[in-house]
Amino acid sequence: MEADISNMRNELQSRDGLWRKMQLECQKLYIELLKIKEYKDIQEIQIRHQSSHVQLTEQLENKNPGLLLFAESQECQEEELNKIRNHVYQEEQSHCSEQERMKTEISDLTEELHQKEITIATIMEKASLLERQLKMELETKHKLLTKQQLLEFHYQVIKSENTHLKEIV
Repeated sequence: MEADISNMRNELQSRDGLWRKMQLECQKLYIELLKIKEYKDIQEIQIRHQSSHVQLTEQLENKNPGLLLFAESQECQEEELNKIRNHVYQEEQSHCSEQERMKTEISDLTEELHQKEITIATIMEKASLLERQLKMELETKHKLLTKQQLLEFHYQVIKSENTHLKEIV
């Protein structure tokens, strides 16, 4: 019985060894299968990539004349845009120089106006002074006239007295 058990153990161990070898072999085959599948996927991707590359090349060749026309049109538009930019720049420069000229002119006119205001103020002061002098002279002449009239009145009185005295004499 012990011999049978020992034989069975040996047989189990040998089957267990075979089982492990089969598992290792299965794992190796599975890994190899994964590598083959990965390789196949890469090949499919390359084939699709080449196919799409060919399609893109064909599309590009088909669109190339349109792109050339578009590029030429874009060049013309860029030239026109540059012309417009240059024109706008020249107009801005002209406008800026015109503004500067107008600022200078306004400054000159303001200075001239200020000078005229000073002149007018000076003339007004002189006119006011002359008016006061005239009033004073007028008052003086009026006083002199009044004095003269009074003297004339005295003269007439004295003359009349003198005539009266002559008659009496």
